Amino acid sequence: MEKLVIVAIGGNSLVKDNGRNTIQDQYEAVCETAVNIADMVQEGYNVVVTHGNGPQVGFALQRCEIANEVSGMPTIPLVNCVADTQGGIGYQIQQALTNEFAKRGINKKVASVITQVEVSKDDPNFQNPTKPVGSFFTLEQAEEMRKEHPDWVFIEDSGRGYRRVVPSPKPTDIVEKDAIKSLIEAGYVVVAVGGGGIPVVKSGENTYDGIDAVIDKDFATSLLAEQIDAQTLIITTGVPQVCINFGKPNQKALERITVEETKQYVREEHFAKGSMLPKIEASLSFLEKNGSSVIITNPESLKDAITNKAGTHIVK
Repeated sequence: MEKLVIVAIGGNSLVKDNGRNTIQDQYEAVCETAVNIADMVQEGYNVVVTHGNGPQVGFALQRCEIANEVSGMPTIPLVNCVADTQGGIGYQIQQALTNEFAKRGINKKVASVITQVEVSKDDPNFQNPTKPVGSFFTLEQAEEMRKEHPDWVFIEDSGRGYRRVVPSPKPTDIVEKDAIKSLIEAGYVVVAVGGGGIPVVKSGENTYDGIDAVIDKDFATSLLAEQIDAQTLIITTGVPQVCINFGKPNQKALERITVEETKQYVREEHFAKGSMLPKIEASLSFLEKNGSSVIITNPESLKDAITNKAGTHIVK
């Protein structure tokens, strides 16, 4: 079998800006990313795709609130919004990749797996939400929304504005991992754990209940990569390389760093908690299990990154 690579697409990379956030705009962004993934498949890599849903699940929650206020439509629980966005984005990725393969004459099929991801109901993040969802707002806008929704929590996100945060427990198991493995072995490009997966907790020996949360897609991707024995984890983000001293005059891009060097940068608090830090922590978790390398880069650099010409490479 070809080398197995798992690629995590950020939900923010599918929404270019607040003025371009329609479903059609998102599909165009998905198609751009599909070109880069098809390049990897053409180079002989076996690819599994995961994706975020931070902005999209925020939009879904906002639609529910508006529909409830205007016409009394019942609200939709957060866990169902996660499932809805997983299906919607997965469909777009599946279609875009299928079409791109057809254009190139690549004999590959694509399948999306609606994926449940187990978490612990005792995870401390349920009491201390940290996962940003929805659009970026000014401080004034965030304060207005706090007046309307006193239980909402907002944080400043990497200098780009304020975003609502929701519980983000750590994933402990990918429920559909065996189905994903079977599809990989059958030669499919698989889209899985969309939006970090649908969060569920065990209610019995082999039974589950959904729980309101949004799992960080990078932690879920790292766990999936471990459970399906992927060799390389690629996390896409809005920048071509990870930087230390980000946004400062002494900003420095990192090309190739070891696990120990990465841990030192974490201790020195170089990475923003709601932004780059989860990607770094997920990378370290993967490498400390059975992973061989991690690449962090933007979607357009994927082809060059896989051949060591771009991105930040974290190695043992």
